[in-house]
Amino acid sequence: MSKKIQAIYLWWHKPVIDQELLQSLPNLKVIANSGVGMDHLDLKLIASFGVKMANCPHAVSTSTADTGMALLLASARRLVEGYRIAISSCTEYCEANFLGVEVTGATLGIIGMGSIGYKIALRAKAFEMNILYHNRTRRKEQEEQAVGATYCEKMDDLLRQADFVMVVVSLTPQMHKLIGKREMELMKPTATLINISRGAVVDQEVLVTALQTGVIRAAALDVTYPEPLPRDHTLLKLKNVIITPHLGIRTDKATYMITEEAVENILAALNGLPIPNEVLPS
Repeated sequence: MSKKIQAIYLWWHKPVIDQELLQSLPNLKVIANSGVGMDHLDLKLIASFGVKMANCPHAVSTSTADTGMALLLASARRLVEGYRIAISSCTEYCEANFLGVEVTGATLGIIGMGSIGYKIALRAKAFEMNILYHNRTRRKEQEEQAVGATYCEKMDDLLRQADFVMVVVSLTPQMHKLIGKREMELMKPTATLINISRGAVVDQEVLVTALQTGVIRAAALDVTYPEPLPRDHTLLKLKNVIITPHLGIRTDKATYMITEEAVENILAALNGLPIPNEVLPS
């Protein structure tokens, strides 16, 4: 079958694309990824075989933004801890000092204002949040006004002010451990860090220390490195952390839309047409 294969649709990083596979598929024309992030692929290696690449940025934005807001709300109101109290066989009452933090009127800092980040801002506006954002390029004024967002040219300014910091960036070499010791120390001790991008964007070992020592209040993570974490990892034992197993795009509708978008990319490549969401090696 190797000579007949012209396209690969990657679902959750499978199959693994390496030199051996590429050499075995002489007529391969395109690889379509089921998501936005391409950090699991060697783009230059793939391009050297004359194979084009595409992702699915539009289909994933809504469901990922929903996940980000769900994590923010769950962390703020301590829903996971509350659930455990509610179902515990030894619970007689909920302690009076079991308090969450208010979301309405709080400041949300969004790092990465692409399509997902912008949809998070739309959702946060409905919660009457004060929205700050940092991005490589500033959004148009009318787009800022539509969600009530204020641009922070320096990420440090956002970190100092935000009650919730939401990380929504692509993992590139420049973004590796973007949020480290220095960045966490800039954050308020009452702040919550939410990561829905890639695990390696946050320095996990520093995060453990920050959560244990009160440098920041809490964290909510849909991504870690590795995934899943080793079962004895300290992050899994802390009460002020919520971790979900990379649920960002896992809805029935998003899965269908991702497949449609990937098929559109594949058909364009096979018919010699411009690929709607082509990704070029940097």
